[in-house]
Amino acid sequence: MEPATTTKIQVKVLDSGDPSQPTLVLQVTQMVDTYMLWIGAADSNSNIGNGENAVLNGSLCKDWACAMPPRAPGENSAATSLFRSSSSDIALSMAQRLAKRFKKQVFLSVDIPSGFSSLGGGQKLAFDAEKGIVAALKEIEAATI
Repeated sequence: MEPATTTKIQVKVLDSGDPSQPTLVLQVTQMVDTYMLWIGAADSNSNIGNGENAVLNGSLCKDWACAMPPRAPGENSAATSLFRSSSSDIALSMAQRLAKRFKKQVFLSVDIPSGFSSLGGGQKLAFDAEKGIVAALKEIEAATI
């Protein structure tokens, strides 16, 4: 009998449905009471496939944060930026919301190209990213019940 695996890794391709937005790729590393998430834009010139190439070519330290679930209902999640560039600060607040919602520690790396932020598409892309993460985590949690 093999021991139970406590770490699972999944890669999901999230299609925004908007041709002006890039396809997003999400890697979820599920550990005991912890999610480590990387979300980034797939290169439009490459074959997206299962998303593995986007993960391998992505940047973990572009905008990376860690958040803990609140100790009591109604409190905010404690969080800190692990790495951050001057052009991106999406991960911190998003990690806090995810930790509060799923009641787990969340490490979140957001790898959205800076060109989208400067052109005004960054807000929509960040919203689509968070929506895709929430849907993926709900699916994962429903499968583990």
